[in-house]
Amino acid sequence: MRSYGQYCGLARSLEVVGDRWNLLIVRQLLIAPARYRDLIDGLPGIATNLLADRLRDLEASGVVERRLAGEGNVVEYALTPWGAELRQPIESLIRWSTPLMVRGPADGDAFRPAWLALAIPALLDTRVKVRSAATIGLDIGDPTFQLRATRSGFELSPHDGRELDATVRADPAYVLGLAAGAFTLSDALALGLVEIDGDKSVVRTVFAA
Repeated sequence: MRSYGQYCGLARSLEVVGDRWNLLIVRQLLIAPARYRDLIDGLPGIATNLLADRLRDLEASGVVERRLAGEGNVVEYALTPWGAELRQPIESLIRWSTPLMVRGPADGDAFRPAWLALAIPALLDTRVKVRSAATIGLDIGDPTFQLRATRSGFELSPHDGRELDATVRADPAYVLGLAAGAFTLSDALALGLVEIDGDKSVVRTVFAA
C-alpha cells in the first residue's frame, strides 16, 4: 500500500481510497452491492485487471467485502459498515462539484442514470425541507426513476410502478441544476429545459430555488 509517511487523517484516508478508481468503486457500491460484471458495466473505462486489483486492495483495507448473492455461489461485492461511512464525504464532494456539473457533459463523457441515485438526494437533502411526502418521476433516460421525498430525506430509485404525483422530463444536467438550486424551475420551464406532467406544485416544493 502506498504511504505518504504522514501521521494525518487525510493522508491515512488517501492511502486507502485515494488511488484512481477507488472512490468510483465505492460510489457504485453505495448505490447497491454489485457483482463483478455489474461493476465493469457501471465503471466505463476501467480495465478488468485494474478493477480486480482495486477490489483486492479495498477488501484488504476493510472497505469492501465479498459475499454470496442470494441463492447459489454467485459472489457480489458490498461495502463493510466502515466502508459505508464514506457516504457522507462522497456526498460532500458531489455537492462541491455543482459548478462543474451544471456546465453539462464534455464530448465523449460516459453517463449512467444510476449515478444520480447519490447525486440528487445529496444535493436536495441540505437545501430542501419536506413538509409532506411526494413521489416524482424523473424521465432522464432508461429506466425512469422515482424521487421519493419524505420528512426524513430524499431517495432516488428505479420506478417500481407506484403512482407518481408528477413526472419531470429533462436532460440530467438540468435536473442536477434544479436539485442544486443553480436555477429556478420557473426559468427552466420558460426556457423549455424541463417538461412536467402532473402536479407542478409538488415539483416546485421539491425543487425549491
